[in-house]
Amino acid sequence: MPRPKTKEELLELSLANYQKLNDFIHSFSKTEQEKDFPKGTMNRNIRDVLGHLHHWHLMFLNWYEVGMKGEKPSIPSEGYNWRTLPALNKKIYEKYMSLSLDEVRERFYTSHAKITDLVVSHSNIELFVRKHYGWTGNNAMGAYIIGVLSSHYDWAHKLIKKAKK
Repeated sequence: MPRPKTKEELLELSLANYQKLNDFIHSFSKTEQEKDFPKGTMNRNIRDVLGHLHHWHLMFLNWYEVGMKGEKPSIPSEGYNWRTLPALNKKIYEKYMSLSLDEVRERFYTSHAKITDLVVSHSNIELFVRKHYGWTGNNAMGAYIIGVLSSHYDWAHKLIKKAKK
């Protein structure tokens, strides 16, 4: 499916990629789900990937909360910019590495649901008109949501698939 341009397309592609990712993960035994990937990736296992996705959900929810108050959120995160994403992603990796896969999975499910509910609560105009909200800069809010839902789920699926070959 091409990049979503409506709320319905955004919800459909996000759910499809979410299901695809979860179905793929559940196709492995519990032991295989917890097994480390081959060396060469920062995200060393499925827990790390789900922790990464969950944390990006939380960052978006923070951007949204701050932005909807009329304030300017720190995007992507306080002390980081788009050029320093590797350092931010390393910090995210370190944050979740001591949790179990089950703990991270539950957090991921919960944060996914929060963003999905947020999408449902907005109109196509609110989601897809650029500059509709000042906090989104030149982007539409939907562009950020695509980045933390459907596109990120596709990235995660491909990463796990490559690592599990």
